[in-house]
Amino acid sequence: MLDLYHGTQVADPYRWLEDDQSAETAAWVAAQNKVSKAFLNKIPARDAIRSRLQTLWNYERFGIPVEYGGLYFLSRNSGLQNHSVLYVSDSLTAEPRVLLDPNTLSEDGSVSLSGWSPSEDGKLLAYSLSKSGSDWLEIKVKDVATGKDLPDHLEWVKFSSPSWAKDHGGFYYERYPEPPPGTALTQQNKKKQVYFHKIGDRQDMDQLIYARPDEPDWGFNSFVTDDGRYLIIYINLGTDPRNRVYYKDLQDAQGKVIPLLDDFDADYRYIGNIGTTFYFQTDLHAPRHRVISLNLAQPDKAHWQEIIPQSDEKLDGVSLMSGLFFTTYLKDARSVLRAYDLDGKKQRDIELPGIGTVYGFGGRQDDVETFYMFTSFTTPAVIYRYDIASGKSTVFREPTLDFDGSKFETRQVFVTSKDGTKVPLFITHRKGLKLDGSNPCLLYGYGGFNISLTPAYQTRSAVWLEMGGVFVTANLRGGGEYGEEWHLAGTKLSKQNVFDDFIASAEWLIQNGYTRNEKLAIQGGSNGGLLVGACMTQRPELFGAALPAVGVMDMLRYHKFTIGWAWTSDYGSSDNPEEFKALYAYSPLHRLKEGVRYPATLITTGDHDDRVVPAHSFKFAARLQACQAKDGPPVLIRIETKAGHGAGTALNKVMEQTADQWAFLVRVLDIKADEGFLKN
Repeated sequence: MLDLYHGTQVADPYRWLEDDQSAETAAWVAAQNKVSKAFLNKIPARDAIRSRLQTLWNYERFGIPVEYGGLYFLSRNSGLQNHSVLYVSDSLTAEPRVLLDPNTLSEDGSVSLSGWSPSEDGKLLAYSLSKSGSDWLEIKVKDVATGKDLPDHLEWVKFSSPSWAKDHGGFYYERYPEPPPGTALTQQNKKKQVYFHKIGDRQDMDQLIYARPDEPDWGFNSFVTDDGRYLIIYINLGTDPRNRVYYKDLQDAQGKVIPLLDDFDADYRYIGNIGTTFYFQTDLHAPRHRVISLNLAQPDKAHWQEIIPQSDEKLDGVSLMSGLFFTTYLKDARSVLRAYDLDGKKQRDIELPGIGTVYGFGGRQDDVETFYMFTSFTTPAVIYRYDIASGKSTVFREPTLDFDGSKFETRQVFVTSKDGTKVPLFITHRKGLKLDGSNPCLLYGYGGFNISLTPAYQTRSAVWLEMGGVFVTANLRGGGEYGEEWHLAGTKLSKQNVFDDFIASAEWLIQNGYTRNEKLAIQGGSNGGLLVGACMTQRPELFGAALPAVGVMDMLRYHKFTIGWAWTSDYGSSDNPEEFKALYAYSPLHRLKEGVRYPATLITTGDHDDRVVPAHSFKFAARLQACQAKDGPPVLIRIETKAGHGAGTALNKVMEQTADQWAFLVRVLDIKADEGFLKN
């Protein structure tokens, strides 16, 4: 098939693989999986890797607890459960009881708990379920005291979290129109709407709160303020961080939705309000973000007050509790915490256990305690309780597992990219590593959508480290580590900067003796899969192996499926002549050339991925196999069934895929291990 883009003819011979309902596609998937399984199962090290993954993953893990109505809700995984279980307890010291166990909802673990939201009094729980890894959600309601489900059942919900009304009588949520039969996993997602669901009603009785049929691309996310007075509605255009903010006075039964910040000129994140004074985190005139206040009586910019000005570090998040702003900053991609009063005066620095990442520090404005999670590349997540009055942190839950992080070390270096930009790398490896170029090295990156990669423990990377591997995380442009300027420097016509940063990182690792070309693997998922695909096609000789996962590989047609159209703020669109040239120049699918020796490649995707549809990976795999040099290394694709983009995937499936990936690297990078669990 030939397409014409602004005078340029582009071949698309594998277009037929876009049809996820066809018998031909199903047969192709089955044949590819058969070949890949046969190859991977013959690798002697695979069983040892799978066994070690299971051992290392078998430790108790907790989520960050939240308190509603005197009850504490938190998730817990005993170790090898496919999905974490939601518990509730009467106090922090009381024995928790199971409230919702998603492992009982399907025999194969294909149903997952996507999110949950208790009512203010803690008596009801709205929760959302995902099937087979799809982004589509079903919302149900549970009586917390009895554990029984109410009749409420909402469908065609996506990218939405229920927010309860103050009287606990119902909640606000967002949904899309029901798609035609057979198109749920591929049709574009547009015309989102905000609804109110009254407990006990059928979904067709829900009250439409806000819709914009004249703006089908607008996305909405709504939530109720802590005082219950206002409904805040975020309006986004795709994945562009710039947004609008509207509100509705819930005390006015006839009240309309009122525009508050209506220019799409910056990123605005509501922090809290005291009466009609609203506090926002924003990057307007502050690419690294600041805190401002405005009053509903005079909301125009001339009357704004700057509370916390922009600093040298990126302000990554703010919460308001007990009259204090708790701020999380990113300093070269690691967390720094500070507390300020309502006038913006710094009250305290919050000491952390080390160099790593903090999640949490959320809560309501009248809370006297909060919880947070701290993790690093070699430290599994520890949950802390923070007493706001005293400023003291105490350990709430600390895991115990069969991994000795003291044997490894992490250092941060700065690599010079093609245009002179300094790019941070976190390098983790066994202490005493010899820089003789002999080490297998895994370089991981993302570089997009304002997302920051920060230090965090992962079982899969811990096993890689124990195998003698070097694990490297690159903080590329396009991410959010240094604010909006850093993000924009890796978007649209500047997207090539991201690939240049990653390539420069690989070259630096080789030049400094951490590894050599044939021992270097690259990995990334989603936008990171695009990163891997672009770099392995631009510099195929630089890498020994590539692991692109659920990647965006067809940059000319990505916007035609599900939520793909929303990514044009980062990528641009082939509908635009200038942006088409940039996209066509790096699109992994279209960059492939026959007879080139590409690195050994294991592509992974899921058959129910309705975010980055699997056709991206299917077409890329088919074309790469056709183009690979006759004497080139293997090109395989692994397609997980009843799985989606990644979130909610059952643990047993995650372990099987990771075992396949690490075994593949053992084979193609010729990894030898003289000690530890892996012996050839």
